[in-house]
Amino acid sequence: MEKRIELEKRGKNPEDIRELNLDNCRSTCIVGLTDEFSNLESLSLINVGLTSLKGFPKLPNLKKLELSDNRINNGLNLLETSSKITHLNLSGNKIKDLATLEPLKNFKNLKNLDLFNNEVTTLDSYREKIFKMIPNLKYLDGYDADDGEAEDSDAEEEVNGNDDDSEEEAASSDDDDDELEESVGLGAVYSENLDEMSDEGDYEAVEEEEDEDGIEEEEDEDDGAEDDAQSPNVSRGKKRKMEDGEEN
Repeated sequence: MEKRIELEKRGKNPEDIRELNLDNCRSTCIVGLTDEFSNLESLSLINVGLTSLKGFPKLPNLKKLELSDNRINNGLNLLETSSKITHLNLSGNKIKDLATLEPLKNFKNLKNLDLFNNEVTTLDSYREKIFKMIPNLKYLDGYDADDGEAEDSDAEEEVNGNDDDSEEEAASSDDDDDELEESVGLGAVYSENLDEMSDEGDYEAVEEEEDEDGIEEEEDEDDGAEDDAQSPNVSRGKKRKMEDGEEN
């Protein structure tokens, strides 16, 4: 359990941790979890192999405690130093009688208790006796005193121990979106500029073709003018030859 705790701390100080998951680490009692986790709000110890709660630390801000699928059969009085607990899951343990549950009547904030799959649930009038023992209890094994099923929002207190991390992730996601939008915007600008340059190139090419056609037309006109200028001289030459022939 100690190694698992160090792993789950992820370099943080114990007092900065609000949620701790130690499910499936093997230990018969609490080891390595100390009073230094003073701000812990949610603790999960599912299927650890606990036979007792010996060594359970003082956790004044603890609200949600998961202890299902262990072998606990007594010692619930060791939880009294965590008086703010609102959700306690003891399903799948070895609790056999109501006397073992007596310490829970001192938990003034306890709203949700789960004892499913414990031998104590087979006792006559089990539910009525538990609700009488713990007057502030709202749900027992997922149902209220009138057998009304608990809604998810009421069945357990949601403890968000990583709110800061979630906000940082959301901010990071927003920054990524902004960068993506900026990148797309610049891409569109570059694309427009390329299109304009392409249009300008096409326009210049058309102008060059028109200029070349105009030059060719002018050259053709000059050639025609020279031919016209030469044709009167040729006609005059023919006429003189005819007149000289007549005189002879």
